[in-house]
Order: sequence, then C-alpha cells, then structure tokens
Amino acid sequence: MAEISTIARPYSTGIFNLAKETKELDKWSDMLKLMTSIINHDDVLLFVSNPQIVDDEKEKLLIDLIGKELSKEGINLLKLLVENKRLGIIGTISSMFDELKDSDQGSIEANLVFASKPSKKEVDELIKSLEKKFKKKIEANVTVDEEIIGGSIIHVGDTVIDASVKGQLLNLAYNLKA
Repeated sequence: MAEISTIARPYSTGIFNLAKETKELDKWSDMLKLMTSIINHDDVLLFVSNPQIVDDEKEKLLIDLIGKELSKEGINLLKLLVENKRLGIIGTISSMFDELKDSDQGSIEANLVFASKPSKKEVDELIKSLEKKFKKKIEANVTVDEEIIGGSIIHVGDTVIDASVKGQLLNLAYNLKA
C-alpha cells in the first residue's frame, strides 16, 4: 500500500493552490484542523471506519456535525474524501497543507525537545540560530522529554538534529556492534 504522505500530497497541494488563489490560506487551515479534530474523535472515527455503513450516511453525519463551519469547497472536499475512502488521511493532509502555507509565508515549524525545561533565553538563541540556518522564520513548539537524558532533539521540516545523550548512547552502541 502506498505511504500515507504519497496519498495525501495531491490533496494538500490542490487545497493549497485553491486557498492561495482565493487568498483563504488561514480559513482553509482552520477548516482542515476542524475536520481533523472531528473525524479523529473516537466515536466519529469508529462510525466512519465501519465498512458496513454506506458512504451517504458517513457524509450526512460529517456534514451535520461540521457543515456549518465549512465553505462550499470544504464540504466538497469532505464528500470527496468519503467517496475515495480517504477520511483517515485528513490529519496528514492538514499537516502538509500547513507546511506548504508556512513555507509560502516564509516560516517553518520546528519541534524542539529538551531533556529539562529550557530557559527563555536558551530557546530564543536556538530559534535565532535556526532562523539563520534555514533562512525562514521559525515557529517553535517546545516540549520536555526526560527520556532523552540530556541535550535536545530538533525537528525542522525533514531535518532532525539529535544532540541528546540518549541519541549519542544509541549511536555509540550501534558503532560498537559494527
């Protein structure tokens, strides 16, 4: 089976092109996030994943739940996803759309994982350094994960910088086995 991102890419690209053309990038971003949160709700996901329920019923439920919050094009996307049995990739479509939007607007999302809570100064300096490296404005999500023992792990787009103690120990163990 094809990888989810391969399936989601044409949808996210098409939506992005439409949203850019109509100058509704933020509106589409919000609609996709709403669709994702509703479709991924446990009860709704159970319903729309049930192969015994016909597509018309799935479509009706979703439009009843979120149709008022969607544009005509948003409703058409929802119908298309139901028809093509692609509701399960809405989260990936939303994420890929936001990446395209951020890239177009000159910013990129970064996930910064620290072993302990960093100071504001440390985060600001790291963001400044990343902005210089990637030549884009960085939108940072900072989290703490004590399991990495020390240091940090940085995810920016497809780039991962693992400066964690756990990562270094795993690398060392791998090299010793070789």
